[in-house]
Amino acid sequence: MIVARSRKNVDIRFMVLSRFWLIIFISSVLFVFAGLFLSNSYSIEYVLNGKKDSPILTGERYLKDCSKGFQEKLTSAPEGTLVYNVNEDDVDTTYVLKNQTVQVFKGTQKADGLLETCKASLFDLILPLMAYLAFFCGIMQLLIDSGATERLARRLSPFFVKVFPSVPKNHESISYMTLNFSANFLGLDSAATPFGLKAMQSLQEINPDKDRASDAQIMFLCLHAAGLTLIPTSIIGYRAAANAANPADVMLPCIVTSLIGTLAAFFIVGFRQRIQFRSATLLIALTSIIAAIIGLLMYVNSLDLIGKNFFSSNFSSVLLLGIIVATLIFAFIHEKKFKEKETTVFDSFVVGAKSGINTGVAIFPYVLGMLAAISLFRNSGLFEIISNWIATGFHFIGVSKEITDSLPVALLRPFSSSGSRGFMLDAMNNFGPDSLAGRLSSIFQCSAETTFYVIAVYFGSINVRNTRYALGTMLLVDLICVITAIFVALWFF
Repeated sequence: MIVARSRKNVDIRFMVLSRFWLIIFISSVLFVFAGLFLSNSYSIEYVLNGKKDSPILTGERYLKDCSKGFQEKLTSAPEGTLVYNVNEDDVDTTYVLKNQTVQVFKGTQKADGLLETCKASLFDLILPLMAYLAFFCGIMQLLIDSGATERLARRLSPFFVKVFPSVPKNHESISYMTLNFSANFLGLDSAATPFGLKAMQSLQEINPDKDRASDAQIMFLCLHAAGLTLIPTSIIGYRAAANAANPADVMLPCIVTSLIGTLAAFFIVGFRQRIQFRSATLLIALTSIIAAIIGLLMYVNSLDLIGKNFFSSNFSSVLLLGIIVATLIFAFIHEKKFKEKETTVFDSFVVGAKSGINTGVAIFPYVLGMLAAISLFRNSGLFEIISNWIATGFHFIGVSKEITDSLPVALLRPFSSSGSRGFMLDAMNNFGPDSLAGRLSSIFQCSAETTFYVIAVYFGSINVRNTRYALGTMLLVDLICVITAIFVALWFF
């Protein structure tokens, strides 16, 4: 009886992500059909083939049924297209003459259609990701063959064995996790992903149950997803493009929010895995990291506007290039180790690059499935309805409108980075980059990770189907980041 009950609980955890995916997919399709048959929608073709920000066909009428004045305007309009702005605060209505009918377009599509998403996920996401994976996996292979990963693992083992008790001392995964955390810390997503995938693959080698996520994999992924970021380079760039008075003024709030999110992830997973928090090594390491971040914050805060912009623009890039050059120099100095393995530095890089391409191919189906569901979820209108309900609920309990105006970014961030980025840019355009809504949207965007994408990519790369409590923990950390971001923004601004 007890065994059967335990097996049933495992099966439930095993199906959480699958059930969530099915619910999003099926409910979105049913909602689209309901809109069509209830005459709320004229056409659902855009759900399949439409492109993001394209106008949506909302109706069609015969030209002869329109007023003579309107017929003259439309027939004389360039290419038979007339844009008519009824309300300055509303979306323009576009009338297009097609044979003897007039098609009416209004509103814009929230995301690419299903088929367009399938194509874009390959050409705009996976292929560029494979290129990044190929390069950085090549660099990582140099670190392995030159012996650099062994040295790094030996030095960091005293700390990592406290956080990851199941990982053997001096294990190579320690080096990969360190590189991943460092790349995330510098806001280098393109470099963080290859390091993270390599870490997951390395941890999978010591995972006794290959279908079930290990404690070490869950801890690593939750810390990765918390996204501790020092230099939010892309956010600063978007704010500069929006003509913010001080594009880097959200830098400190982003660091504070992501730091609290990372600590929350560590303690939540740590309590679940019964990690010894009173360890002197662990306390010293955590105190040193927090002290270093505070010291850097104080230094950056002491700079003037130009100094902050210069620092944020170059710091991450300089460190990344420094890591690459240091790896190459270390490989050159220890070239004998490559000869012992009957290879060369360049051939070692090529072997690593090939493994990166293979990893990209392996994760493509998982990414495709998740992005397709999100596309339907957004275009069906379900996401907007849910987000409006939540915003209304917050407004009802007294939360200011400037905060509720930025909530769509927080709600969409776990599903889609590009979608939440679109809401962030929209908030800055509509309310101003220096408004509370504009700044809070920026903090939301940089203080958490795209949870469902991360789950699909990282666990998909090693064929782990039972993610256990990883998804629930990551979503809880997302919520903590949202709440923290609101308090931090109100404190700073």
